[in-house]
Amino acid sequence: MDPLPLVLIVAGVAAAFCWITSLITNETSWIDRIWSIVPVIYVWIFAAAALVTGVDAARLVVMAVLVTAWGVRLTFNFARKGGYTGMEDYRWAVLRGRMKRWQFQVFNLLFIVGFQSALLVLISLPAFIAWQHPVPFNGWDAAFAVVFAGFLVGETIADQQQWAFHQAKKAAGGALEPGFLTTGLFAYSRHPNFFFEQAQWWAFYALGAVALVADGGSWLNWTIAGPALLTVLFIGSTVFTESISAGKYPAYREYQRTTSMLLPFPRRQGRAPETA
Repeated sequence: MDPLPLVLIVAGVAAAFCWITSLITNETSWIDRIWSIVPVIYVWIFAAAALVTGVDAARLVVMAVLVTAWGVRLTFNFARKGGYTGMEDYRWAVLRGRMKRWQFQVFNLLFIVGFQSALLVLISLPAFIAWQHPVPFNGWDAAFAVVFAGFLVGETIADQQQWAFHQAKKAAGGALEPGFLTTGLFAYSRHPNFFFEQAQWWAFYALGAVALVADGGSWLNWTIAGPALLTVLFIGSTVFTESISAGKYPAYREYQRTTSMLLPFPRRQGRAPETA
């Protein structure tokens, strides 16, 4: 049985849930609350389909375990920031204030719920390629699995550094110069957690591509749309987030000048303001 229709059904139900609840509650972070959950379900559906049919499922099980680790970490980080207690992403509130009500609801349906729900399916589809080509697990699989795990560790460290900074800022009464984190991994990238998040899904794409190559195909296949669109989304979101930060913190422009936005690099000439 082809598992893709089941994945699409689950995705449709999840999207409908997010849209309806956003209308009822008048807040739009429901897609954020399932972001770390539904890809885990999708990949396990592909893995379960391989296990049930008796084909070589080693690659898919590894992919499912990796995505589960990603989901657990991201869910924990989102939960400790209050994501499941009614907190809405502050960026949606900013956009809501810039649009008429009907405009924002169209944006909510087509982008916040529609596009992002489709994207969560797309980033999971290298598992579909692996299901279609159940060739034995090989050294390339092991290498990309280790790379995925390394990026996962990097994101965990970045998020912990950011969490510790905001806890210190909260303890200081909400003001801690320069107002944003510039040390640790954030000395090399303004958004190292964003970089590692995207990088994991490129490694995940590579795992699907390994299966296709081992079966006579190409490294380049249509599921690259998932990580590519995720990168586009993150770049757009980062630019918007930074426009808010630059208006809020006077020192942010200098931080932008000296520190790479996503890819970790040594700081350019000059230095960002030091965290107090």
